[in-house]
Amino acid sequence: MTGLAIETEDLVKIFGDNRAVDGVDLRIPTGGVYGVLGPNGAGKTTTIRMLATLLTPDGGRAEVLGYDVARQAAEVRSRVAMTGQFASLDEDLTGLENLTLLARLYGFGRAASKERARELLAAFDLSDAANRQVKAYSGGMRRRIDIAGSLVVRPELMFLDEPTTGLDPRSRNQVWEIVRALVSAGTTVLLTTQYLEEADQLADRIAVIDHGRVIAEGTSGELKASVGSGAVRVRVADPLQRDEVARMLAESLGVEPLLESDPAALSLRVDAPGRVAGALARVGDAGLTVSEYSLGQPSLDEVFLALTGRPADEPRADLQPEEVPA
Repeated sequence: MTGLAIETEDLVKIFGDNRAVDGVDLRIPTGGVYGVLGPNGAGKTTTIRMLATLLTPDGGRAEVLGYDVARQAAEVRSRVAMTGQFASLDEDLTGLENLTLLARLYGFGRAASKERARELLAAFDLSDAANRQVKAYSGGMRRRIDIAGSLVVRPELMFLDEPTTGLDPRSRNQVWEIVRALVSAGTTVLLTTQYLEEADQLADRIAVIDHGRVIAEGTSGELKASVGSGAVRVRVADPLQRDEVARMLAESLGVEPLLESDPAALSLRVDAPGRVAGALARVGDAGLTVSEYSLGQPSLDEVFLALTGRPADEPRADLQPEEVPA
């Protein structure tokens, strides 16, 4: 276990007839951010809950910071923190009151708990909202104070379970900066996410989980290289023309385009980059306008599509119990 923050071997969790986690093997070094990427129902949250000792594994083994999660749960809990997908604070209390309460629960004295709470509010740019009830906070502020609450005592390892779900781009960037600051201060971060851009931005290594199994693992660059082809990205001048452009490129290049969230953008994996110019010329001859295009390495979106056969934002049809809204 030397140098490893987490090690699992054939980790299994079963809910009824459903194997939510089906033999997960992980070796995560200390330091940095390790990303666990997958859609809803892939088994990410169940895996984290077992590693954080909130669920007992039904098979295999897992060690966190050298301690067995089943036999030495107390030792694990004293060294880790977890921020889930939803805020765990009391919304009727102010930000200051919430953090002070948590500090008191950790054993801080009355004066020391308020001092630590004010330190965290300042660090997370929430001092101006210290005396406002948490229910009046914006989504981004709630995520920041939720993470702050996990850092009353700085953990060796922090689990962040989809910390930016539902946030606007500005708030997401603020959370990313918090994650980078945690790592700089020496905390190892295990991050689960559905957002491929988030994994690309933050994670030193990434495990792709689908149907409860790790189907690929490596750095962002290694995962992209594993697809074994180039990628062409196209942006049309008129979003209404995208479907027709996609159809023509599919016919010319023999591959199905990925329609991106941007209504004017699409991308394709190509094995013969030399054919791209001719395909785009035919699009222009048909009176369709491409405003820009680029040829390069596949994106993580394209890697995920190649690995799983579906886009990253398309959930499994058979959602795992922990992913079903209460």
